[in-house]
This record gives sequence, structure tokens and C-alpha cells, in this order.
Amino acid sequence: MKIVHIADTHLGRAGFNKTTEDGSNLRETLIYNNFIASIEKIIQLKPDVVIHAGDLFDAVHPKTKAYTTILTALDLLEESCIPLIAIAGNHSMQKTMYNISPFTVIERYKNLYPAYSFKYELAEIGNTHLHLIPNMLHAEDYHNTYKKIQINPNYNNILVTHGLATTIQDRKLSTVAEFELDENILTDKFDYIALGHYHGQMQVMPNAWYSGSIEYLTYGEIGDVKGGLVFDTDKHTVSHLDLPHIPMVDLGIINCTNLTTKEIQDRIWDSMGGKSKDSHDMMQVTLDFENTSVRQLPPDFLEYISEDLLDLKIRIKSKETSQPQIQHQNLNTIDYIKEFGNFIQQQPINELQKPIIEKCGSETLKTVMMNHLDVTE
Repeated sequence: MKIVHIADTHLGRAGFNKTTEDGSNLRETLIYNNFIASIEKIIQLKPDVVIHAGDLFDAVHPKTKAYTTILTALDLLEESCIPLIAIAGNHSMQKTMYNISPFTVIERYKNLYPAYSFKYELAEIGNTHLHLIPNMLHAEDYHNTYKKIQINPNYNNILVTHGLATTIQDRKLSTVAEFELDENILTDKFDYIALGHYHGQMQVMPNAWYSGSIEYLTYGEIGDVKGGLVFDTDKHTVSHLDLPHIPMVDLGIINCTNLTTKEIQDRIWDSMGGKSKDSHDMMQVTLDFENTSVRQLPPDFLEYISEDLLDLKIRIKSKETSQPQIQHQNLNTIDYIKEFGNFIQQQPINELQKPIIEKCGSETLKTVMMNHLDVTE
């Protein structure tokens, strides 16, 4: 059996304030288009099943276009007789047991096997049992739910779940309802474990993989591998699958000491290699002023060098900064929990109090972010 594993498509993610001719957000539209193109490429491989390991949508109340995009994808998969396994991730899960999940809108498809109601689901396709554990309300719920799994040795057994493996806990995303998956869940009982949540493609156990997100969703992912995975149940092999996505490029560091603003602009333009008018790339560049004070860059600094890009992120280094500071950043790409932690570490606070303040502040931020997700599209 050939299985394609994808995750974290975040349909509905927007940003950068650039629009299409009809006024739609350009980044959001490109993500929709790339998702459909990815499904079409996956169909060409003729897999026996497609697994989506969580965060199909970017929010618990998806936008109309996000719904129509997944409905189009389900139509394409149904026409090709390819089932889709999909579990709820922390972004698209309802935050209480009394809210309605977005999966209720699409579960009518006969080729869709969803898991979203804070409980274990079993899907049987051919000679394979797919054990589905969606994002849960509480950390302990994973272990309680896991106990319900019964391994049948006469079948291939695949676990599909969403969370952060403890083996990479240093890469914590610090997002709402992010729970850790330990060795009591990620066991060798399964032929394959399909994980979602972490956006970089990575093997975390001999049989456990993150497919990663198809798209670059933040600049923190600039070095990650993007795409999907193909698992062969007969050969027990895992291979990378390239899928359409918006490119993200690091232009490196430019030494700006003694350069005029115009010269800095020219250096950036040269490092870009002269992008075409059709470019939708996201790019990052670091301006190093070394031992001089950073200058206030003019509001129109990016006007002509970024007009053909989806986004250009500027990072500033100078004698006043211990680490590069971000200028001209879209708010949708900020990791607020991480930024708060960095802020606390730089404050003249008693070292014993810092972890307590950081923990309390982070929990408050997470609560605010969770409430925000419940009231926004």
C-alpha cells in the first residue's frame, strides 16, 4: 500500500497586505492554489490513501474560500477513488466540547475519514488499520485515548496524531493547545506514525515522521524542508514528496557600515538577483551596521525593491542589539510567546523570578490567543 502523508496546510492563512486583482489577499490565495495543485500532484501518484495529520484549516472558524478549497480537493480525491484521513490539529479544533468543529461541514464525503471529537477513531482501509488521535483538550487525554488502541498483527498499523514529540521539545512552537507526545505514545508497535504540528519535515523516531507543512508559514521555518512524505507499507520505506509552495529565500547578511540608504537598497537588489515581475517569493535579509548606531530607515525604503515580492523581511544588527531586530514585519508572522520570553530575559528581574513571570505571562498570552481564535474567522 502506498500512503501519502501531509499536514499543517493552514487553509485560510493570510498576510503581507498584498492583494489579487479581485481584492483577495494574495498570500491566502496562493496557499489555496498551491494546495489544490498539491492534491492534483498527489493524485498522479495514485496512492491508496492520503493522510492529513492536522491543522487542515488555520482557524476553528474557516473562511468561506477555505471551505470551498477543501471541498474541491475532496471532489478531486473522490473522483480518483482515493480516501482522505484527516484529524483535527490545535489550530482547527473547537476549544470546548460544546462548539461545532469545521469538520462537520465536510464529513459528508464518503471518502473522508475524519477524527475531531476529542476521541480515538479507527479507520480500516484495505489491509491497514489507521489509528486516529486528534488534538485533545488536555495533555493527559492523549494517554487515556491511546489506551483504547488495539493492535491487530494481521494488519498494517498506522498511528496518526498531532502534537510535539518530546525528542524535539527544544523546538517548541509555543502555540495554543500544543501538547507533547512522549515515548509511551510514539512506540514501535506501529508500522508508521504520521505526525502533524511541527512545520519542518523530520524523522523523530525510527517509525515516526513529521511531514512538515507544505508552505513556509513563518520566517522561523526558512531552513526547513517543505512538502509531503510517501510511505510504502510493503517495503517500509519513506520518501520525500515535492509539492507546490511559495518560495522563501534567505539573502544573507549585508555589511552596511558607511553605506548610504541608496547603496543599501542597491545591495539588497543585487543580492535578490533582480526578481521578475511574476515573483511571489518571500525573502529575508539581514543588515549589519556592526559597531555603528542603526539608522532609521525611511518609510519608503522597501518601495521599489519589494514591489515584485510577496514579502521582504528586514533584520537589523548594530552595536545596540544583542540579536537581529526585525523591521517591517507583518504581525501575522510574530511568535508572541517567544517574543515575550525574550523580553523577560532582557529585563533587570531577579533570576529566580524570571521563570515564574515568563510562565504566568505566557499562559495569559495563550488564553488571549485562544479566545481570539474563537471569535475570528
